[in-house]
Amino acid sequence: MYKERDMSRVIRTIQPRVQAILPRKRVAAYARVSSDKETMLESLAAQISYYGSYIQRNPKWLYVGVYADEGLTGTKDNRPEFQRLIADCYAAKIDMVITKSLSRFSRNTLDTLNILRELKQRGVDVFFERENIHSNSGDGELMLSILSSFAQEESRSVSENCKWRIRKKMEQGELVNLREMFGYTITKGRVEIDRERAEIVRSIFFDYLDGVGTAELARRLTEAGATTLRGGQWTAGKILGMLKNEKYMGDALSQKKYVIDHLSKRVVWNHGERPMYYAEETHKAIIEKFVFEQVQLRIAEDLNIVGGHRPNNLRYPFSGRIVCRNCGKHYKRITKRGMAYWHCSTTVQFGTSACHSKRIPEATLLDITAQATGMSEFSEDVFETQIDHIRAADGNFLLYIFKDGRTVQTIWQDRSRADSWTDKMKQAAREKSLLMKEMHRDGSDSEAGTQN
Repeated sequence: MYKERDMSRVIRTIQPRVQAILPRKRVAAYARVSSDKETMLESLAAQISYYGSYIQRNPKWLYVGVYADEGLTGTKDNRPEFQRLIADCYAAKIDMVITKSLSRFSRNTLDTLNILRELKQRGVDVFFERENIHSNSGDGELMLSILSSFAQEESRSVSENCKWRIRKKMEQGELVNLREMFGYTITKGRVEIDRERAEIVRSIFFDYLDGVGTAELARRLTEAGATTLRGGQWTAGKILGMLKNEKYMGDALSQKKYVIDHLSKRVVWNHGERPMYYAEETHKAIIEKFVFEQVQLRIAEDLNIVGGHRPNNLRYPFSGRIVCRNCGKHYKRITKRGMAYWHCSTTVQFGTSACHSKRIPEATLLDITAQATGMSEFSEDVFETQIDHIRAADGNFLLYIFKDGRTVQTIWQDRSRADSWTDKMKQAAREKSLLMKEMHRDGSDSEAGTQN
């Protein structure tokens, strides 16, 4: 029987449960190519475009950016964009990183695992597309450890094969791994002379032979507004490196440096640990060989080279002993046309506009020092035991400060060039002149023979 509804009952309305909105995952990508060649850079641009679009299409992801390194290997620890990516992960700006493969991330097994563990502790997941592995998954670390070892061994194998190919080319006299150098242009492996810069190279070589020092050459180039290949300022060291570079006479000495291992990629100078290969006429020369050889003789004379290397402990009696009264800097030894002088280091480096001190011929300095110490000729032992330092002032004045407190003031006289040349110097100059004439005559004869 139908009962009348009890109107006193309470009826509640149950609202549908709204699912909580989870925050979007912050996602970044890492891309890298190991070469800066045009094709590789195009590949990198494609990777950047792909990842940017791929991440932004996913509604659950928030696009952070693409971190990309150009022309850097996965074994180097100085990848700037990779380091910036890791720093942003540590700063809690990224939740997940996407990369193409394990080899793009790193080829060093230990480094890979250490980085991934650090990221995992911070809740950051790394997804490797090719391997289809998430670093934060249950078996992710095990799989990555195995695959990373394979990647490291592959890197070593590739490196050894590459070294073998390069070594074979060196043995055959081919020009390999020639980087950009001042005076040349390199386009697709073809080496051509840069006419404008080649003239600067020639002027450096011939001015040096004419007695101009490396510091003075650097100063002149700087004043003229000339810059190095990368836009930097010239220095005495850069000038000396150019003067000693055999490539300017068209030859090439290969493997001056070598890579220690494929992981660190650290490059060191070759002091006999690896074979070197010398090949003649590998490219067009800017400097004639006889000129280059004369420059090497001049360098040897200027630096007093013993066995091909300048001793670290090589010092002259006056080194650090002569002080310029004008600027307070020490005098340094320079040579010009086979003659030695002592000159204020400020003037040598920056010119007479910075310090107007005069250079003192070494022969004159030896004679006047002998007089100041009461000796008939210069004695290094007497000088070392008696003289504390020498002050050089305008007007050719020299003030000798003795270790016992005494002072002796002297004045030196300018000597004519004819007077300053010793018989030995004159003989050397005559021999050099005859040698140059002989070389020129031989060159003319060979050219004439070729025409016939």
